[in-house]
Amino acid sequence: MNYLTAVHTDVGIRKKTNQDSVLIETAATDYGQVLLSVVCDGMGGLAKGEIASAILVKAFSNWFHREFPEILYKGMEANTLRSSWTNLVLEQNQKIKEYGLNCNVSLGTTAAAMLLTDHIYYIINVGDSRVYYLKDGITQMTVDQTFVQREMDLGRMTLEEAGNHPRRNVLLQCVGASSVIEPDFYVGEFEKDSVFMMCSDGFRHVIQPEEFYERLKPELMVTEEKMKESAVYFTELNKSRREDDNISVVLIRAY
Repeated sequence: MNYLTAVHTDVGIRKKTNQDSVLIETAATDYGQVLLSVVCDGMGGLAKGEIASAILVKAFSNWFHREFPEILYKGMEANTLRSSWTNLVLEQNQKIKEYGLNCNVSLGTTAAAMLLTDHIYYIINVGDSRVYYLKDGITQMTVDQTFVQREMDLGRMTLEEAGNHPRRNVLLQCVGASSVIEPDFYVGEFEKDSVFMMCSDGFRHVIQPEEFYERLKPELMVTEEKMKESAVYFTELNKSRREDDNISVVLIRAY
């Protein structure tokens, strides 16, 4: 499997700093092309969120170069990867927390990371950055770790109520600001000629999934230039609809 990629991030219309951090790493291996992508959204209401997201993205980059090769060449077991990523997140949670204590600030970040090897995806998620899969339609791959998602899961809130709720951005856990972290982990197969979209919550609050699919469906994502154009298009659409958060997206087309 090979990949086309595009990345776009924007400070948005209100904030003075961009607290999102994004990463794409690829490598040619004996097992074919592999790809790691990470989206981290530094906590908007907390000081120095951009530092928290940058710390975590750097940790995933180091992991890809130092630890992943051994995992890959030992046979790429999902449980091994899950354990390795969970340890990484827990270590960085402590590191970010200690940094905050030393600087007398509160900071934290979401974490959505995805590894693609051959036809298998592996995803780890903390918070409310998301991964979507586009093939014959659009599917949300991750479940938000938020107050409103929990209320919907318990049947106490509708999707429409969640979208307008004053606590819609309240996270149940985030890296650097939570005493206990339990990442969600997903693994499964994906097909050739499909697209993954990873984004911070600022990229998708005011845009419907059907709008994304109409412009990001695999048959339209034929070059990295077109993918970048679409990433910029949706970023500007977000801003025109008065989205006031930082806006970040990673697009990946498997072919």
